Amino acid sequence: MGKARSGRERRGWRRWLRAVGRVLGWAAVALLVLAGAGYGAETFAASGDADRHPAPGRLVDVGGHRLHLRCVGSGGPTVILDAGWGEAGATWDDVQTALARRSLRSCSYDRAGYGWSEAGPGPRDAGRAAEELHTLLERSGETGPFVLVGHSYGGHVVRMLADRHPGQVAGLVLVDATEASERVAREIDGLTPVIVGQMRLYQVAARIGLTRLFGEELAVADSPALVTKHAPVVYGPGSMGTAADEASSFPASTELVRAAERPGAWGRTPAVVIGTSGEPSGEYYAGLARMSSRGRYVVAGTDRHYIHLAEPELVIGAIAEVAAADRP
Repeated sequence: MGKARSGRERRGWRRWLRAVGRVLGWAAVALLVLAGAGYGAETFAASGDADRHPAPGRLVDVGGHRLHLRCVGSGGPTVILDAGWGEAGATWDDVQTALARRSLRSCSYDRAGYGWSEAGPGPRDAGRAAEELHTLLERSGETGPFVLVGHSYGGHVVRMLADRHPGQVAGLVLVDATEASERVAREIDGLTPVIVGQMRLYQVAARIGLTRLFGEELAVADSPALVTKHAPVVYGPGSMGTAADEASSFPASTELVRAAERPGAWGRTPAVVIGTSGEPSGEYYAGLARMSSRGRYVVAGTDRHYIHLAEPELVIGAIAEVAAADRP
């Protein structure tokens, strides 16, 4: 009886496994069909984005590809705003409006591959991005020297620009800038493959239309209306793919920026370094501020990484302070 029951049990398990296999197989087919339909729908929808989501600024050729630049206001020195990793220049829209009210001209831009900017050559490290920004400013007709403002990874880019082209820098404002210490370099080495994989998944999701359906939910809390209005472009497949490419170059970017962090490197260039409350990088940020004899470190009242969205007046005030310090 025991052997007979064991035989029946094995046959039962086989039937169950075959049934599960059929279900999973049909589920896979259904997912492929849905993904194919989403891909087709997204391709069709994207063909009309030029009309539905026109670039709010202008495209400037920087040598083989064009970058999107949006400038508002008047009065100098002109403020250049660089967004964080995974974000387009539209994240600065409310800040730009406020700066214009203070009689300051500001320009935000999309790094190559983000938002409305065309993809650029690799590797997408901070050094390349800084040189492309330098070319963008030269060819756009905007006149410097500039107040450079960088949030998160954008802080890497503006620091590289300041290191390589100091004559174009009137001041610096770093908003919870990405740290370039040895500790962070070690952490990034281990996390980079995971981050790149995650962004590739987001890219696939965007390519089959999920971003177009749920794009507004991807935007960070308190994002400007310009971000949510144009979410299919701001968080589209191109932007997500570019985020993966930048992530691949995080270790190289960190080394480039760390090499540029020398005592007194910014001379008398006015600088404000802003960190979040409870910031573990506080000591590092204080050291950054000391790279200028006119630098200071400010602790925000929020623990949110997007300080310019959580406490815009703090960031706007710091920019205005640095801009005024440059004026005669």
